[in-house]
Parts: sequence; C-alpha cells; structure tokens
Amino acid sequence: MRILHTSDWHLGQALHHYDRSYEHQCFLDWLVDQVVEQDADALLVAGDVFDNANPPASAQKQLYQFLQRLHTRAPRLDVVIIAGNHDSPARLEAPGPLLELHNARVVGAPVRTAGGEIDIERMLVPLHDRTGAVAAWCIAIPFLRPGDVPRADTGAEGDPYLNGIALLYRQAFDLAMQRRTSGQAIVAMGHCHMLEGQSSVDSERRIVIGGTEALPATIFDPCVAYAALGHLHLAQRVGRQEHLRYSGSPLPMSFSEVNYQHQVLRVDLEGPKAVAVDALPVPRCVQLLRVPEHPAPVEEALAALEALALDDCEPHRQPYLEVRVLLERPEPGLRARIEAAIKGKPVRLAKIEPVRKATVAGAAGPAMSLDELAQLQPDDIFRRLYQDRFGEAAPPDQLSAFHELMGEAAP
Repeated sequence: MRILHTSDWHLGQALHHYDRSYEHQCFLDWLVDQVVEQDADALLVAGDVFDNANPPASAQKQLYQFLQRLHTRAPRLDVVIIAGNHDSPARLEAPGPLLELHNARVVGAPVRTAGGEIDIERMLVPLHDRTGAVAAWCIAIPFLRPGDVPRADTGAEGDPYLNGIALLYRQAFDLAMQRRTSGQAIVAMGHCHMLEGQSSVDSERRIVIGGTEALPATIFDPCVAYAALGHLHLAQRVGRQEHLRYSGSPLPMSFSEVNYQHQVLRVDLEGPKAVAVDALPVPRCVQLLRVPEHPAPVEEALAALEALALDDCEPHRQPYLEVRVLLERPEPGLRARIEAAIKGKPVRLAKIEPVRKATVAGAAGPAMSLDELAQLQPDDIFRRLYQDRFGEAAPPDQLSAFHELMGEAAP
C-alpha cells in the first residue's frame, strides 16, 4: 500500500501580519492532486493542523472543504489526523463523527475510561489497501501533555514524563501486535521533538515540560514499519534511519526556512515493511526574499532594494521581503527609507532585520554585585546597554528620547 505523510500545516498562520490563506489553499489543492496522481491509500497528517488553539473560521473551513474534496476524488482513502502542540485537541476532535463519514479519523488527546485507564483502542486505526483489506495498523499518538500519559513504574529511573510517553507507545504497539495478522504493517504517528532533531530557527514553539523536550528513537519498536512524525519544520530522518521521518511543514513558517525544500513524503509498504520513502517537493506559490542575501550597511542595502526587479503580479502573490541591514548605530528613519526604496515594486515588506556589529570582547567590564545593581537607575542601564551593543557612548538625542519615553511610562 502507499501512504502520504505530511504535517505542520499551520492553517490560519499570518507571516508578519500578512494573511496566508492563498498559500495554504494552493498547498491543499496540490495535495488533493497528489493523492489522486500517486494513487495513495492513506494520508497521515502528523499534527499542528492549525497555527493556534483558536483558529479563524476561515482556516477551519479550509480544512473541512479539503477533506470533502479529498473524499470526492479519492473515496477509498483513509485519512488519519493527530493534534499537535499548536492545536486544541477538543476543537480538532469536535467534528469527528462527521469527518468519519469522509474516512477521516481524528485523535486529539488520549481519553480515559471510567476506570481511569487510557483508552488505547481509539488510537489504533486500520489502514486499507486498494482492495479494501486491512494492510496496516496505525498507532495515532497526538502531542502528549503530562496528564495525557500513563503513570510508569514509580521505581523506574529517568524522567516520569518520558517514561509515561514510552509506556503509552509500548501499550499502543502491543495492542497493534495483537490486532495485526501476517503480512500487515504497523505504522506509528507522533507529534514530538526527537533527540538530535534539527529545529527551524524562529518558527517552532519549543516543547518544554518540566525540563523534558526530546524523546529517544527507542520509543518506536524495531517492528514499526514507518514512523510519521510532526513538529519539526525541516524534513529529516531521525537517528539516520530511513523509516523514522519528519515530513516538515509544507510552507515556510519564517524567513529562516527560505532555503528549505518543503515536501510531502510518499511511503510504500510491502507486507510488514516500508520498502521506499520518497519526497514529493511542494511548489512554492509565494516567494520569500532576503535582501541583501547577507546583512549589509544601510546604503548598500538600500541600493540592493532599488535594483530589485520583479515581475508584476496580483497582491496575494507578491513575494514577502525581509531586509537585512548591518547597523553601527541606531537609524530612526530606516523604515521610511526602506519603504521609499521599494515604492511601486510588487513586493510586501514583512520584516526589517537589523544586525549590530559585534563590540570588542570584554568591553562590558567586570560583573556587578547585587547591591550595585540595586542602585542603578533606568538611564544607567540604558547607557550600559547602548555601550555594550554599539561600542560607544549613547548620544544626547538618544538619551533625551529615552528620558521622554520614561516620563510617558511613569504613572
């Protein structure tokens, strides 16, 4: 059978206040086409469907329209969706009975039975091949919070949260082993940060619970044919193992991802094993530009902006622009000068990234005692910070502006 693995859609996300519904719609339209062209049997969405726990109605409508169109064009397709750390488990699961009419199973959070035990059964989803027979069992584990995991043996060593996650995966795997018959594969889904996983700068919310973040690859039994992971936006293998994968996000979530090749993963199973994992590159319908490519002095950056030549296009297709400027001192009128340089160009100014020149090491002087810190006034702190950042004394106009600001902030 054939599976498509994707995650971290972040529907409803705005990039520096610019709405991205057009980009998300382009991706969802492309994904429907891929499901049909690749003759997929199942689609796994490994969390962070929405960008936050209270997504706009337009983002929720995008999801439901996508699932409706998907079912119309690929009526036998199994869809499995788990909640990520950005999602509201209850909101994601709320339309579950209706979504199941479209062969979509949603798992937002573990549910406990009347006896207080986690209902493992509802996190086990059968996946069918093109003949309609069960070809694989999917262990669908959403993002787990401390209250979601079973209590491991109190005598066990290590972090109790990590131990609880490992126990839950083991319980789900054991149940899958009981359900499977000869020739059927076991596929795992998870939304988590794995050890040695490479994060995307500026665009991922850290998962830190009680000092614990990264999980070992050993939580997946060697008999698991494939693990479809979500959370990290950069597509990557876990522990250099071909069958443990992050699909990555389909859209760049920040300018740090401008050079990422975003993708969806195609996984082919034969019997109980994954025999091929291939990337399907996601077309980028709106470009991200960093000008200059590396931080440059103000005049050089402005010259690069003025020389920028772009084809005309509709406003929703105009590239997002990050301007990278190397500063020696504050430039109060910088934004106005940048806006003048790009006036009339089909581009959207999303971000100005000021980079300060490094100051001489040790210029900050010796560390201060707590008593000395307590005696500092706000303008003393401002002078020290300015000196540390720019390597020179704060000019009178900056001190005057600071004093004016402090006066307005005073009750």
